[in-house]
Amino acid sequence: MEQLDYLYKECYKAGQSIYLFIDEYDHFTNKILSEPSCLDDYRSETHGTGYLRSFFDTVKAGTYSAIKRCFVTGVSPVTMDDLTSGFNIGTNYTLNPQFNEMTGFTEKDVRDMLEYYSTTCPFNHSVDELIELMKPWYDNYCFAEECYGRSSMYNSNMVLYFIDNYVHSGGNLPRYMIEENIRVDYNKLRMLIRKDKEFAHDASVIQTLLQQGYVTGELKTGFPAESISDPNNFVSLLFYFGMLTISGMHKGETKFTIPNQVVREQLFAYILDTYHENDLTFDSYEKRKLASGLAYDGKWKPYFEYIAGCLHRYASQRDKQKGEYFVHGFTLAMTAQNPFYRPVSEKDSQEGYVDLFLHPLLDIYKDMRHSYIIELKYAKGKDSNERIEQLRRQAVEQAERYASSESVQKAIGSTMLHKIIVVYRGMEMVVCEEL
Repeated sequence: MEQLDYLYKECYKAGQSIYLFIDEYDHFTNKILSEPSCLDDYRSETHGTGYLRSFFDTVKAGTYSAIKRCFVTGVSPVTMDDLTSGFNIGTNYTLNPQFNEMTGFTEKDVRDMLEYYSTTCPFNHSVDELIELMKPWYDNYCFAEECYGRSSMYNSNMVLYFIDNYVHSGGNLPRYMIEENIRVDYNKLRMLIRKDKEFAHDASVIQTLLQQGYVTGELKTGFPAESISDPNNFVSLLFYFGMLTISGMHKGETKFTIPNQVVREQLFAYILDTYHENDLTFDSYEKRKLASGLAYDGKWKPYFEYIAGCLHRYASQRDKQKGEYFVHGFTLAMTAQNPFYRPVSEKDSQEGYVDLFLHPLLDIYKDMRHSYIIELKYAKGKDSNERIEQLRRQAVEQAERYASSESVQKAIGSTMLHKIIVVYRGMEMVVCEEL
C-alpha cells in the first residue's frame, strides 16, 4: 500500500492523472462459493487491517488526489462496502439500460457478421437459416428491466465460436453447439447448486425453474458476501452469473427465466452431477447407445426405462417429498444430455403439467429418423388406479393437440413423430406407452 500511496503523491505533484482499472474485484467470492471454509479468510481480508480492505481504502483515498477515474468490474454483486469503509464515491452501472447492449450482440450485429462472411467464405445456409438455428442456443439475454421486450442479446463468445467453426469448416455447422470454455467454473456452479439444495423453503429455486419455467424475486444491486446463501440474494446471483435472464414482471416482482439452451444444458448437467454425491454414476457409453437408439432406431422404451431406473434408485427422501417437482426436473435434466435433440418444455396453461418435445437437430444429424413428444404426468404414491387412468387420458389429449401444432410439424422435418405417454406414481413409472 505504501508504494501505491507513493505513486499517487508523485503523480499529483507532477500534475499527472491516473486512470485505474480493477478487474475481478469480486475474485474472492469465487473462493467462498467453491470452498466454504474460505469464509474466515474473507473476513480477515475485508475487515480491520486486512489486505483487501487496506487496498481499496488506499484506492478511495487516491481519488482525492491523482486518480481521475476508477473503473471496477466483476461478476457477483458483492457490495463495495465489504471492501472499504464506505465506497459512496462510485456509481453502479450494472443494471443501467444505457449499457444493456454493451456485453453482447444484438441480432443485427449477428446478421451483419453473417452477411459479411457470406460474401467472403463458402456458405451452405442462408443468413436466416443460421439465425434460426443459433437463436434458441445463444439469444435471449436482457440485462436491464427497462429494456425487456425491446431487444435481446446474444452471447458474444458463443456467436464467435459458432461463426469461427462454420467459416473454417467450409460452411458446415459445428457438431457441438456449446464451446467448453463458456462453461461456468465447475466448483463455483456446483457450490451454487449445493447451496440451493440446502435452502429451507419448500421448493428450491432451481427445482422451481425446472417445474414452472421461471422464478420471481427482487433483483438486488448488491449484498454482502456473507449473505450469498440468502434465498433472495441467490436468485440475483444466478442472474449475475448469466444463468437467468430478465423476462418481465410477475405479481410485482422481477420474473427470471433460463435464457437459452446453452445455459439450460449446462445447468441440467451440473444438477445431475450433484447426484454423484449419492453414488449415482452415469455410464457414458450406455447413455450414448440409448440416445442413438432413440434417434435412429425408434427404441424409445429402453431410454425412458433407463431414466425411470435412475430416478427410482437415487431419489433421496427430500427429493421424494418434492414429488412432481423432482420427477419432472430429473427427466428434463436427463433428456438435456441427449446430443441428438434440443428438449423443449412448456408449462401447459390449462392443466399445469410439463410437456416435453425432443426437437431433432436435423441441421447437424441429417440422417436422424425419429422425434418425440412426451406427456409426463405425476400421481402421488397413494393415488388409485382410477387416478392413473385419468392422468393417462389427459396426457393422450395433450399429446394429440401438441403433435398437430404448426411449430412441432415444422421442427420434425422428415422424421417419424412418436407420441409417448409417461405416468409416475411416486417414484415408480407405471405407464410408458406410445399412442
